[in-house]
Amino acid sequence: MSSVVCSHLSFSWPDDTPLFTDLSFTVGAGRTGLVAANGAGKSTLLRLIAGELTATTGAVTADGVVGYLPQTLPLLDDRSVADVLGVAAVIDALNALAAGDPSAHHFAMIGDDWDVEERTRAQLDRLGLGHIGLDRSLRSLSGGEVVSLGLARELLRRPDVLLLDEPTNNLDADARHRLYDALDDFGGCLLVVSHDRVLLDRMDRIAELYRGQVRFYGGNFTAYQDAVTDAQRAAQDAVRSAEQLLRREKHQRQQARERADRRAGTAARTLGDAGLPKIVAGARKRRAQETAGRSDDVHASRVDDARSRLEDAERAVRDDDALVLELPGTLVPSARMVLRLNGIRVRRNGCDVLDGIDLTVRGPERIALTGPNGAGKTTLLRTLLGEIEPDAGAVEVADGRVAYLSQRLDLLDEDRSVAENLAAFAPSLTVTRRRHLLAQFLFRGDAVERPVRVLSGGERLRATLACVLYAEPAPQLLLLDEPTNNLDLVSVGQLESALAAYRGAFIVVSHDASFLDAIGVDRVLRLADSTLAPG
Repeated sequence: MSSVVCSHLSFSWPDDTPLFTDLSFTVGAGRTGLVAANGAGKSTLLRLIAGELTATTGAVTADGVVGYLPQTLPLLDDRSVADVLGVAAVIDALNALAAGDPSAHHFAMIGDDWDVEERTRAQLDRLGLGHIGLDRSLRSLSGGEVVSLGLARELLRRPDVLLLDEPTNNLDADARHRLYDALDDFGGCLLVVSHDRVLLDRMDRIAELYRGQVRFYGGNFTAYQDAVTDAQRAAQDAVRSAEQLLRREKHQRQQARERADRRAGTAARTLGDAGLPKIVAGARKRRAQETAGRSDDVHASRVDDARSRLEDAERAVRDDDALVLELPGTLVPSARMVLRLNGIRVRRNGCDVLDGIDLTVRGPERIALTGPNGAGKTTLLRTLLGEIEPDAGAVEVADGRVAYLSQRLDLLDEDRSVAENLAAFAPSLTVTRRRHLLAQFLFRGDAVERPVRVLSGGERLRATLACVLYAEPAPQLLLLDEPTNNLDLVSVGQLESALAAYRGAFIVVSHDASFLDAIGVDRVLRLADSTLAPG
């Protein structure tokens, strides 16, 4: 039975900021979904298990062969599909033998993989990549095709432990269902980081990374949500009860003090009228004060106990960080032409990717661009942005900035900090205003000084969003290519609210139907077979 065991694991960033301290847990065979807020360390934890990072202290043990699919894959790579799959050398050796070269080196290279080409084609077919030749370059594939290819590579290795970080990023609906089916058949230890609710609902259990600890919940994501909701309801009830108890104990302590003060005043007058000797009167006064003091100590102890109960109850209530997005106040008049495409044609490798594309965007239109992986959606966005010169046709963009969020998240300077990148995009903003904006994107304190190259996928997306949305001048047209990739579910909700309130135009590529419903799309366009049509 394959498993992953993390024992007393601690990890700190190069600046000595701790991420995990004394973290211990075991993931057994079956399908486990790992959830947490962005920046909590999900991707880092997978990299530690995969051996890409080394823990500061503690140990990680994974049984057997470990397969790992990171969330950030090389999209602009000239390697062939066969190279990426790790089968190029074996296929070359098989071809050499078939050509009559019986070198021992070729036999050693092949080993037991005589059926490698058949297994490779079968795996590609299963994941919807049967149309892709093994000699194709990675650069020529879409983002979704690269993700599916990465999964094929890991499955071909026949791993005992499979680690997947946001495996449905960029995948269309058909590709997602093929991935779901492939994972249903995986018989080892599967650990998946994802914000895909459909995928998480196919898990056997959910592991939550929260406040530096991992807690397991039996059942799928819906069961996990129900359990957390019930626990939070109980925690909030406990807080209210503890608050009432604390108020009651404070009130009773105050009443006891007032009664003691009244008794002390009455006793002082009585003793004065009784004409007792001073030594006797003093003794009685001290005894009364001691009795009042003991009573006050008892009530003080009860108040302290009630305050401790309240603090314990408050710790059980979640206070998760969430993006607070307020997009720039762009107002595009309803009759204004924002964008026009006339007969756009783009060819690649001798084939039409786009052919005869016509599109007019007026006013604050909200357009969803859908279509299968590899259909050319990103190519279309880059063409209307001016990054790709069409082979035919014309692109007309109105005055005003066009903001583009690429699915590759390659916009920022890797060596600059988050704050420095925002300063480059919005130079007129004061340091205080930039820090305020970055805090809304959950970069607080020293986090704004971290270089982009060390950010997680979700952190990189948040930093890119900040720079794209607040660059100067304010954008009148947003081009968003899979903007929910790598965002946790809470942050997706915040992005939905922000886009719903945005008063400019946008074109968004997304395979997330619930996200498109939430942002109030006016038109759905589907790109398939090189043409654009109402979806």
